[in-house]
Amino acid sequence: MIPNEASAQEPRAPSEQPGEDRLRLLLSTGDDQGERDALRLGLQQAVGALAGLGGLVHLRGRQARGGIPLRLATSIGLPRNLTRGWVYLADHDRTAPGRATAENTRLWLPTTAVTPGPLPPRSGVAAVPLPGPEGPLGALSVVTTGDLPPTDSQWDLLERVAAWVADRLGRPEPAESRERWRLAERRPGTRLPSTATDVGVGTWEWNVRTGEAFLDDTAQHVFGMSPDMYDGRIETWVELVHPEDLPWVIADAEDAARAVGGYASEYRVRRPDGGFRWVQARGRSVHGDDGRPLLLRGVLWDSTETRVAMDTVGRALRHMSDGFLALAPDGRIVFANAQAERLLGVHGRTGGRILWDLPGVRPSGLEARCREAADSGHPVSGDIAWDGAHRRYRVRVMPVPDGLTVYLTDVSEQRRAEEARAKAAQAAADRAAHIGRLTTALAEAVTVNDVVHAVAERVLPLFDATGLIVQTLEGDLLHAVGFVGYPPDLLRRTGLERLDPGTPGADALRGRVPLYITSAREYDSLYPARAELREWAQKHAWAFLPLIVSGKPVGCCVVSFSEPRPFAEEERTLLTALAGLIAQALERARLYDAEHGRAQELQRGLLPRTLPVLPAVTAAARYLPATEGTTAGGDWYDVIPLSADRTALVIGDVMGHGISEAVTMGRLRTAVHTLAGLELPPDELMAHLNDLVSDLGDDFYATCLYAVYDPAAGRCALTRAGHPPPALVRPDGTVHFVGGPPDPPLGAATPPFALVEFAVPDRSLLALYSDGLVESSQRDIDTGMAELAAALTGALAQAPAQSGGGRHDERREEVDRLERLCEEVSAALDIGKGHAGDDAALLIARTHALAPGDMASWSLPEDPVAAGEARDHVRRQLERWGLDDLVTTTELIASELVGNVVRHARGPVVLRLIRSRSLVCEVSDGSLTTPRIRHAAPSDEGGRGLQLVAALCLRWGTRYTPYGKSIWTEQAIPAPDALREP
Repeated sequence: MIPNEASAQEPRAPSEQPGEDRLRLLLSTGDDQGERDALRLGLQQAVGALAGLGGLVHLRGRQARGGIPLRLATSIGLPRNLTRGWVYLADHDRTAPGRATAENTRLWLPTTAVTPGPLPPRSGVAAVPLPGPEGPLGALSVVTTGDLPPTDSQWDLLERVAAWVADRLGRPEPAESRERWRLAERRPGTRLPSTATDVGVGTWEWNVRTGEAFLDDTAQHVFGMSPDMYDGRIETWVELVHPEDLPWVIADAEDAARAVGGYASEYRVRRPDGGFRWVQARGRSVHGDDGRPLLLRGVLWDSTETRVAMDTVGRALRHMSDGFLALAPDGRIVFANAQAERLLGVHGRTGGRILWDLPGVRPSGLEARCREAADSGHPVSGDIAWDGAHRRYRVRVMPVPDGLTVYLTDVSEQRRAEEARAKAAQAAADRAAHIGRLTTALAEAVTVNDVVHAVAERVLPLFDATGLIVQTLEGDLLHAVGFVGYPPDLLRRTGLERLDPGTPGADALRGRVPLYITSAREYDSLYPARAELREWAQKHAWAFLPLIVSGKPVGCCVVSFSEPRPFAEEERTLLTALAGLIAQALERARLYDAEHGRAQELQRGLLPRTLPVLPAVTAAARYLPATEGTTAGGDWYDVIPLSADRTALVIGDVMGHGISEAVTMGRLRTAVHTLAGLELPPDELMAHLNDLVSDLGDDFYATCLYAVYDPAAGRCALTRAGHPPPALVRPDGTVHFVGGPPDPPLGAATPPFALVEFAVPDRSLLALYSDGLVESSQRDIDTGMAELAAALTGALAQAPAQSGGGRHDERREEVDRLERLCEEVSAALDIGKGHAGDDAALLIARTHALAPGDMASWSLPEDPVAAGEARDHVRRQLERWGLDDLVTTTELIASELVGNVVRHARGPVVLRLIRSRSLVCEVSDGSLTTPRIRHAAPSDEGGRGLQLVAALCLRWGTRYTPYGKSIWTEQAIPAPDALREP
C-alpha cells in the first residue's frame, strides 16, 4: 500500500501527527549522518515539536577537565550571549540539563534568576537524558514558552529523539577526512619553540588535566589578544571561538586528546574589534607516564585569506555554467554546485546522498564512469544521455585524494548540431552515391526504356517522389515514352501533347528552365484547363525539367509528388543538374532505338519471314540478336524446297557483328538459294559458296552447314564449312551429333568439301545451330553442345512428339510444337546471358519419310518401245491413286522425257512417280548431258519436246546424281486433300 493510501485508511489524531512525522523523518535518514549532523538534526526536530525558542545538547566530558562534567556540544536558535553561560556546567549543577544527566530522568524547570543566561520570562527548560550503555551521555534540552511543562506525548517524543541522537554519537564523519599533521612529540612540560613567529605561525599548548592554555605571542596576535587579556585559562580561548563553531571544535579537541594522533581544525574567532578571522590549528596529543592524556600541543595561523580565496573558488564553482560534483570515495555527494543540483533535481538537498541512488542517474551510465575512474585512478571522460536521451552531457571524472570530482557540461545543442552536420554530410554522401549510381545506370542504358527505368529507380527515391513521366520532343509534339506511378491509361490521356502555350511541359521547354509547382492550388491557378487531369493523376507537386542537349530541346522529364513540396534551393539545383544527365542519356537512347529499329528491319528483311511447311520436314527457327551493339548480325538459316520432295536445311554465320556482316549474310543466303535451285550436291554447292566468300576479300569469313534430306530414301547428305555439327534426335529420344570433322570456314577453305551421308529415321529431329548458341566467354563449345543435347532431351520428355499426319492443320500444330521447343531450348541454354557478344540462330526440323504407297518406279529398256511402256505404267499408277485428271498430261510428259533419253542419252532408264503436295514425274538416265529448251525453227522436225513439257507442268529441272542425272517435273494435284492416304 502506498503511503497516501495508508494515511487515508488509518488517520491519526491531529495532535500526534506532527510528532510522528518528525520521528519518521529522523528514522528515514541513512547511515551517512555523522555525530555533529545527528546532534543538530535531532535538536532541530525536538525544538520544532515543542514549538520552542531554541535548544541545547550537552555531553559528558570523556576526560575530566578542571571538574567540568558537561560541555555544550551544539545549540540552535539561541544567541551567543545566552549560550555563553551554558558552555560548561559544573558538577552538581542544578540546571535542567545537569539534573537530567545526573538523575537520569526527564524534567522541566521554569526560568529563574539563577538560570544561566538571560532567558526570557515565562519560559522554561525541558531536558531529557541521552541514554548510554554506562549511564547518560548528556542531555538534550529545549527552551519552551509558557509556564507549563510539556505534555506526555511531547515528553515521549523528546525521549525518542534523544535515543535517536544517542545512537549516532561516536560515529565518524563521512563527508570529509581530517588531515593529521605529524608534529614532533615533546616531553611533558616543554613547549614548542617560537621560531615560526616571523612567518605568522604561532604555537599553543593545552593541559587537558588542569585546563591551562599556553599561547605564544604570535598565537595571541592571531586571536587578537592583548597581553593583559591572556590569563592562561582555556575558558578565555573558548570565549573567542565563534558560537556556531564552538561545539564541534571542543568535540574535535577532546577526540584528539583522548587518542594518540594528530589534530586538525579550522574555525572562526571573534576579535576584540568585533570582526571575525579564520584560524587553522594543527597539533598532536601527548600522554603522560600513566598513559592518560596530558597535553594537546601544536601550531596555528591566520587562514582568513586562504579561506576567503577558497570561498571565492566555491562561489565560482557554485555558479559556474557546468555542473560540478565532489564525491566521497563511497559515491556520497560532498559538494554540488547550482547547475549540478538542477541537473539532479534535488536543489539544496544533495549533501551526503549517494549519487547513483538519485533518480535518473543510474540509467545515464554515470555510475559506471565514476567507478571506472575510481578503479583505474585515471581521468575518465565521455558523453552520457540524460532525461531519457533528450539531453546529452560531456562528463569528466577526475580522481582526487579524497574521492572524485565530476564535471558535467551540457553538450546537447553541440551534439545536435554535430548530428545535424553528420546527417547533412550523410545525406550529401547518399545523394552523391545516388547520383553516381544514376550516372552509371544512365551510361549503361541502351534503350529509352532503360533510361526511364534508371531514372525511376535512382531519382524518385532520392527525392521521395512518387511519379515520373519521360517525354520526347518529336516536331511540335511531346510524346510520353515512359512513366511510373500513374494509372495505366496515362498514354491514352496524355500520350501526345502539342507544344502549345498553356501546358507546363511546353512552358518549361520554351523557357528552357525548370518549372516547379509546389501545390495543387498553384497548379490550378497556373493551368486551370488541366485541373481535371491533375485530379485524375492524384499528384500535388511537380518538377517539369526541360531536357536540353547541345542547346536543342529533346524532351521533358516530369517528377511528381503525392504531397505539396516547397522545393528547397538545394533540391532545385540538384534536379537541374540531373536533368542534364537524363537529357544526354535520353538522346543517346533515341539514337540507339532508331538504329536498332533499322537493324531489326534489315534483319527481318534478310531472314525468312516464315518457314515453308513442306511434306518432308516441319521446321521452326529462332534468331537471337546479340545484347551488345546493334541487333543486326551475320547468322542466318533457311529451309529450301528441292525436287522430289527433298528439302535443303541451311544455317550459317558470317564472322563479325554489325550491318556489314548482315549485308554479307544476305548475299550468301541469296547465293545459297540460287545454287540450291541448280540442284547441286552439298559439297559442290559449298565449293561455289567458298569462291563467293573468297571474292569478298581477305577479311571475310563465314561458316555454313548445308544439308539435303531425301524423304524417299530416308537419308540426309550434308557438308559443313567450319560450322558445328547438327544434332540428330531419334524418335527414341537419343541425341547424336553427326558430320565428322568440319572443313575450314568459307573464305579460308580449299575444295573439295567432305560430303557426309547418314540415315534419318522417320519423325526424327534435326537441330542446326550457330556457335553463338553453345559457345560464349563463360562456356566452351563442348560444354555448350552437351547442354544443348540435355535441353533437347528434357524438352522432348516434357512434350513427346505426336504421330504426324499429312493434313494442313496437323502440320500447323506440329509447327507450334516446334516453336515452343525452340523457346524451351533457348531458355535452357540461358542464351540471353550466354551470348551477349554474339548473335545466335537455331533451326529445328522434324523429318517425315515418304510413305511407300506414295512412290512408284520402273526400269525401262533402252529402246523406242520404252516410251509406250512408260505411258502404260503412268496410266495404271494414276488410276490407282485416283488421279485420272492427270493421266493424259503425265503420259505425254513421261513419253517425251523417255523419248529424249532413248534418243540423246544412255541407260539405265528409270521412271518414278511421287504423290505428294504435287505429282512428281522423274526420268533418270546414266548421262551427264544437260537438256536445254531449244528455239526450233518452223522447218525443224524436232526440238519442241521440252517446250511441250514446260508448258504442261508447273516447273521442271535437272538433278545430277552419282550415277547420272534425273529430269523431273511437278504438276499440281487438283484434289482438295492433296495429302490423303491411298
